[in-house]
Amino acid sequence: MSEYEDILYDARNAIARITINRPEKYNAFRGKTCDELIHAFNSAGWDKAIGVIVLTGAGNKAFCTGGDQSAHDGGYDGRGVIGLPVEELQGVIRDVPKPVIARVNGFAIGGGNVLVTCCDLAIASEHAVFGQVGPKVGSVDPGFGTAYLSRVVGEKKAREIWFLCRRYTAKQALDMGLVNCVVPSDELDVEVERWCQEILALSPTAIAIAKRSFNADSDSIRGIGGLGMQALSLYYGTEESREGVAAFREKRHPRFR
Repeated sequence: MSEYEDILYDARNAIARITINRPEKYNAFRGKTCDELIHAFNSAGWDKAIGVIVLTGAGNKAFCTGGDQSAHDGGYDGRGVIGLPVEELQGVIRDVPKPVIARVNGFAIGGGNVLVTCCDLAIASEHAVFGQVGPKVGSVDPGFGTAYLSRVVGEKKAREIWFLCRRYTAKQALDMGLVNCVVPSDELDVEVERWCQEILALSPTAIAIAKRSFNADSDSIRGIGGLGMQALSLYYGTEESREGVAAFREKRHPRFR
């Protein structure tokens, strides 16, 4: 894949920066976006010249707001069990033997919140906003976005995030352990660079082994997620799920019951 349409890829000085470049959609991803992200992560992850990967969104409004609902009509566009290869994307973030830092520059909502969860580290600007919306729009993440989230923020808080679909500030995300650091917006790049340089000063093999070891404790979630995605593909065909999408598009409250 010589050129990307939905993302930007920049690799220099041992740092690979992968940017979701759909600011007009608040960096929501479609099938093509996921495929390009998977390709970029594999390119960076297995390049011995790269020591750390930074994932972010274009502009200053959004990191990522999940699946593009305009491409969702009984399922998303593209490939994969639910029309998006999100399982593969989440998996490659975990599988590459390099630390992946989420540079959270704005809204991290829905699937964007899940990407933050899957990244090894997360640094947020103080105006970043986090949260899940799945149950509002007839969807859910039945794998890392739920089961692994509970490992990250705790069982009760994870259930609150999904059962209430509230929005959380960067400070609240820091307090619950969803992000590692919060800085003023104009200091975000400096802080991300600082973390990258600290990582690059360490043994890449030791870090790769450590990442594998961390993942080993939660990799069973991958299998759970695979089963869940199959169920989700069936759910997307129901009237209940379709009502969530319709309500979102029509900017009204859904009538699920």
